Amino acid sequence: RLMPAFVRPPRRIRQVRPEGNAIAYYPGCSLESTATEYDHTFRAVCEALGLELIEPPGWICCGSTPAHTTDPVLAGYYAVLNLSLIERMGLKQVVAPCLGCYQRFKAGAHEVAHNPELAAKVAERIGYEYRGTVETLHAVEALLERVGLDAIRARVEKPLKDLRVASYYGCATTRPPKYTGAENPENPTCMDEIVKALGAEPVDWSYKTDCCGSSLGITQTPLALELSAKILENARACGADLIVTACPLCQVNVESRQMQMNLDFKIPVLYITQLMILAFGLGEREAELGKNMVNPCPLLRERGLLDNAK
Repeated sequence: RLMPAFVRPPRRIRQVRPEGNAIAYYPGCSLESTATEYDHTFRAVCEALGLELIEPPGWICCGSTPAHTTDPVLAGYYAVLNLSLIERMGLKQVVAPCLGCYQRFKAGAHEVAHNPELAAKVAERIGYEYRGTVETLHAVEALLERVGLDAIRARVEKPLKDLRVASYYGCATTRPPKYTGAENPENPTCMDEIVKALGAEPVDWSYKTDCCGSSLGITQTPLALELSAKILENARACGADLIVTACPLCQVNVESRQMQMNLDFKIPVLYITQLMILAFGLGEREAELGKNMVNPCPLLRERGLLDNAK
C-alpha cells in the first residue's frame, strides 16, 4: 500500500465511551505509507502498555506543508476538520505520532482560537464550529502522560544495557513554543527519559533539535543532505551507537538519505517505538527492523539485544 485509503468524513458521528485508558489516534498519511513500521510499532507499544487507540473514522490529510504555505483557510480546514471529528466523538486528546501532523493540529487550533475571522471561514466550510476541546499530543508525550515512565520501566524484559542512544527531536517537537507550549524548546528531555527507562544510556549532544531539512529533502535535496549530515556527524562524535527519532520526515532525511551523503560511516536510526519493542522483549520481527535502510541488526546482535528474538 502506497497511500491511505480514500475516505469521506462520516455524516453522523457516534460518541465513544471507552472503559479504560484510551486516546484518539491520528496516524496521518506517512504512517499509512512510508512509515508503516512506525504505525505498527506504536500500536504494539500502546497495546503492551494498556493504552487503547481509537482511530476517528473518515480522517483526512492534515494539510502538511502545501496547505499552510498556500492558503491559511485551507490549512485551518484540514487541521480543524480532523480535530472536530475527534471532538464530536467525545474524546479530549489525540495522539499524532507524525510531527508534521502534530504541528499542523497545534497550529490550526491556535490560529482558529486567536483569529475569529479565520475561525468563521473554517467553521462555514466544515459545517461545524470547533470548540477547541481536543488536546494534541505527540507520541512521546502520549506515552509519558497517559502511561508514565514507571509503567514503561516495569514492562522492560530485555534492558538495553551498554547501548548509547542519541535522541533526535527535530525542530517540530518543541517549536514554535507558542504552538507546542514546550517549556524548554532548545533542550527537551522527554525521549531521553524513555531511553533511560529502557536501560540504555542517553547521549548528551547539541544537535537534538536542529532541523534535518524536512520537506526540503524533495525540493532542495543538497541542503537537506548538508543539514542531516551535520546531525549524524555530531551524534557520532558524541559517542552515539544509534539515533532514535519520533518523526517520519526526520527518519527519511537522517536515515534513508545516508546513502547519498559523503560520510565515512553509517549509523542506525530507529523510531523510539522500535527500540521500546526490543526492550519489551517482543523481538526483531515485531520491531520491523527489516524496514530500516541502515541495518541496525549487526550492532544489536553484538550487544546481545536480538538473542532469542521472538
